[in-house]
Amino acid sequence: MSRLVRTSLAAVVIAAGTLAGCASYRMNNTVQAFSGLPQLPPNPTYRFERLPSQVAQPGQDQLEALADPVLHRVGLRRDDAAPRYGVTITATVNQSASPWPDSSMTSFGLGVGVGGHGGGVGFGVGGPFFGMQQPWYMRQVGVLLRDIQSGRVVFESHANSDGPWIDPQAAIPAMLDAALQGFPNPPPGLRQVDLNLGAPRAVSAAPAAAAPAVPATVAR
Repeated sequence: MSRLVRTSLAAVVIAAGTLAGCASYRMNNTVQAFSGLPQLPPNPTYRFERLPSQVAQPGQDQLEALADPVLHRVGLRRDDAAPRYGVTITATVNQSASPWPDSSMTSFGLGVGVGGHGGGVGFGVGGPFFGMQQPWYMRQVGVLLRDIQSGRVVFESHANSDGPWIDPQAAIPAMLDAALQGFPNPPPGLRQVDLNLGAPRAVSAAPAAAAPAVPATVAR
């Protein structure tokens, strides 16, 4: 019988910190952004804000630490004492069987359990074994920018990608780079943003026909 799980990527950042990334991996991201910022104002400071579900979420501090340099690169400056904007960062990963199964290979499964509303956390690491199936991961990151004085959300972007296991400390900054490409005036509509994890910058961007779904639950 299949079991349905949803994994919060913020919760696995701590546990995955020692896993090696894949420096030459080319990550394909489908991105869609919405902006009400014609341009950045002078002194565009920010602080991080959290959704109620993120307040006690393990790994949220690490997730925001990974986002800080990416936000700085697009012109924002963190100032918790005098912020103009509130920034909310989200990241999730859903595990499923590979769409291209190889009956001779798999990764050893290592479970990491985290209790809380909405389900648990699990991920796979290790080397090849015979007669099992390679896991696959569907990832999403989100960036929300809120004007603190007016309370209005002025920017929202999401990036989706799927593929084999990648260390979150490599994958998250790359996907946030993709989500913030063109900030504060990104192209409208869905687009494809391809990145090399060794140098997380967009190397191509093209319209996308449809965003890959990031399901709330996946079979495992």
